[in-house]
Amino acid sequence: MEALPRETVVDVLEKRLREDILAGRHPAGSYLPPERELADGFGVNRTTLKHAFGRLAQSGLLETRHGVGTRVRDFLRLGGADLLPMLVRHSPDWIGEIFEVRRSIGALIAERAADRATEAQVAELRALLAAVGDADGADDVQLADAEVHRALARATGNRVYVLLTNTLFNAYLPVRAALVGPFTEAGAAHDRLAPVVEAVAARDSEAARVAAGAYLSATERIMLEGLARSHERRDGAL
Repeated sequence: MEALPRETVVDVLEKRLREDILAGRHPAGSYLPPERELADGFGVNRTTLKHAFGRLAQSGLLETRHGVGTRVRDFLRLGGADLLPMLVRHSPDWIGEIFEVRRSIGALIAERAADRATEAQVAELRALLAAVGDADGADDVQLADAEVHRALARATGNRVYVLLTNTLFNAYLPVRAALVGPFTEAGAAHDRLAPVVEAVAARDSEAARVAAGAYLSATERIMLEGLARSHERRDGAL
């Protein structure tokens, strides 16, 4: 078994600063204290601090202006969807808002796929759907299910839908283990998703939109219930 990597001082410092920013202890638009003051306060050298700053700037939380200082970026006004995995990791409350977008985008993708899918893409969708039913274990079923949705997005012919689908799945990653509820039984997962694929195959855009809406609502309910139970177990262990 491969050993897990150990956290470095930079890793720990980055997490501390990120938590302070996302918790509002350093509000958007505010400047962080001078580097020397921060470094002394955390018990690190300025090189370590600069490395942590660099990572946070790359993730969109900080911006450094030479001769002025390091300011907290207004990520809600200026940031992009690539921040979602980090935000979910900080607070799973974001999941509810992600699911709201998932419902509307997912239904639209299915509708567009029904209008635009090629015969080859319909064949791919059916093969991927069959893989959901054949998958062994909730984790594999969940991943197989995700591939169907990626294929639906590709079938729209719109690359932005593909990137949005990828972004939404990436946002789940920090809490994916708590969202396996709809995928514990491969047969049920297959049957839940099959109406979407069949409506796309039939080129019935209205039926595809309705089927996708039903699928997304049902799986959302199951996943949120699982997430709530996960929180209860975690809180009970504290």
